[in-house]
Amino acid sequence: MEAGGLYYEEHGAAGAPPLILSAGMGGSGKYWLPNLPELAARFRVILYDHRGTGRSDRTVTPRIESIGDDIRLLMDALGIEKASILGHAIGGMGGLHLALDAPERVDRLVVVNGWGRLDPYTARCFDARLALLRAYGPREYVHAQPIFLFPPQWTSEHHVQLEEEEDHQVAAFPREMIEARILEAVRFDLIDRLAAMPLATPVLLLASDDDALVPPSCSGELAQVIPRAQLVRMPWGGHACNVTDPPGFEARVLAFLGS
Repeated sequence: MEAGGLYYEEHGAAGAPPLILSAGMGGSGKYWLPNLPELAARFRVILYDHRGTGRSDRTVTPRIESIGDDIRLLMDALGIEKASILGHAIGGMGGLHLALDAPERVDRLVVVNGWGRLDPYTARCFDARLALLRAYGPREYVHAQPIFLFPPQWTSEHHVQLEEEEDHQVAAFPREMIEARILEAVRFDLIDRLAAMPLATPVLLLASDDDALVPPSCSGELAQVIPRAQLVRMPWGGHACNVTDPPGFEARVLAFLGS
């Protein structure tokens, strides 16, 4: 289905509480497939492709604030006054932007391995990924991506699966958007705004201790400026902890969302 240039899908009972899933850098709603059965059993789940990626309008909209704007657009199109939002990395940061601009629209917000101000370590990772993409192209970028997303042992155990998925990922790779989003992620800084305008929305900051892209201290920094934030750590799972440990991830998220 499509609304305002955004491809979206609905799963679960129409009368259940709405939960919008927003992916990270890649922007594909397919990112959430490992978690969909468990979440859809309790919520009216709406997953979507970010603008500029996947099956949505391919217009490049790199600004992280635009992710929050598109979530609100999607809610308006579906007649949803208020929803909970589950966002991975910049998907969660877009949710923070929406909660600041329109707190009445966000029931609860989950930010998975996000940040309010870029950590120098993450900046180095982004520099390396951008240089790799520009010098060698999407295939080498996709091939290297598990280094940043998954724990080493998980990557070794799923080597065949990851190799099989590469061709599809390369064929659908939104190069212009990824380049623009990396540059945007470096710019993005929400800490001062959060400190100046305390957020009333309940927020779960879920951080992986072994995240190889975003140090868990970034979630700790967000917790210091969000009054109603809960900081929960996962001891294992990497940056894409919802993919590597769906049961552990879902248990923590559902406990916060009240289901």
